[in-house]
Amino acid sequence: MTDRSRAATSAADKPLRGVRVLVPRGGKWGDSVAAALRSHGAQPVIAPLINFAPTENPHDLRVALLRLEAGDYDWLVVTSATTVDVLIGNSIRPAPTTRVAAVGETTAAALALAGIRVDFVPENDNSARGLVKEWPADQIVGRVLVPQSEIAEPTLVAGLAERGLDAEFVAAYRTVGVPVDPEIKTAVADGGISVVLITSGSVARQIAAQLAPLPEGTTVACIGPRTAFDARAAGLPVHLIAETRSAAALVDAVVEHAASSGDPAPQPSSGGSPSTESH
Repeated sequence: MTDRSRAATSAADKPLRGVRVLVPRGGKWGDSVAAALRSHGAQPVIAPLINFAPTENPHDLRVALLRLEAGDYDWLVVTSATTVDVLIGNSIRPAPTTRVAAVGETTAAALALAGIRVDFVPENDNSARGLVKEWPADQIVGRVLVPQSEIAEPTLVAGLAERGLDAEFVAAYRTVGVPVDPEIKTAVADGGISVVLITSGSVARQIAAQLAPLPEGTTVACIGPRTAFDARAAGLPVHLIAETRSAAALVDAVVEHAASSGDPAPQPSSGGSPSTESH
């Protein structure tokens, strides 16, 4: 095998070889994404840009969670793994009579890991809009608790209310920004980190505030249409959009682009209406 053919084989096997990718979340999610990127040759840089803090009104949250445990709600709707952490941290489990809906497979997996039964997950659209649209037709009466971030959009609660449900929002946590390490900021500015992943509207706003303007050669990949919409609203370009709101789909989008194109910075994708929820 010639040196040229070896290089071609290597590029096909590891399409992200040598590419530094900013992973904006830490914890298990960040470690998992970093491992997936490494398997394709990338050099992931984990730099959490947001963190979650207790709500500023813990009394209201505690009251709602105690009512959940007592069976006052017919449904609990969970939109993120962070909400699952809040339930665990407060030693709360839904009453056996309360059904549980998860906005997507990732959230459903977090609930299952916590030992909480999941009764409904939207099949076609893992988003607030998808959950409302696919809500079981025989379950349009009852009380629903929706614990979310303090900055969550009212899409879900309003949509459930329109379906005839008595939906109640409670702030479960706050989303706060995390300062970027100066070395990482420099690496993004000089193009050393050439791919930036965006996992939520909150992350998009932090990238815009701390790292913009991004170099022209930087590829921005978003985890779903709603996040892409939020990224554009924050003034960021969007080059890649994962088909579904999952870590695997986000990594696949980056890998597929690298494998099919030698251009490190594709043209930003066109705009469109949001369809998925973000923090």
